[in-house]
Amino acid sequence: QVQLAESGGGLVQPGGSLRLSCEASGSIFSIYYMGWYRQGPGKQRELVAAITSGRSTTYADSVKGRFTISRDNAKNTVSLRMNSLKPEDTAAYYCHATLKVRIRTEWEEHWGQGTQVTVSS
Repeated sequence: QVQLAESGGGLVQPGGSLRLSCEASGSIFSIYYMGWYRQGPGKQRELVAAITSGRSTTYADSVKGRFTISRDNAKNTVSLRMNSLKPEDTAAYYCHATLKVRIRTEWEEHWGQGTQVTVSS
């Protein structure tokens, strides 16, 4: 069983900062992509940022220059540093990983339960 456990959400004022963390645990052979998606009220889930095992990164245009994604391959963790937060960043943030549980298995998609980020004064 693979689990993704998120932490670090909460309430922050506009202009503030938060750091989200996610740890993948269980039977894992290799993780390729790790990333963060978000889903705001009445909106579709969207990619926020992703990072490969080689540390190539992708960011949504709306967060470029404000958010930074990083990962620790040895610990199977991914973090998202969010600066200059705006009310429109309010959403449930979900950790995502593309991984293999054994060398000969297919790549699998796994999701965390989500952590709420609320940006409000």
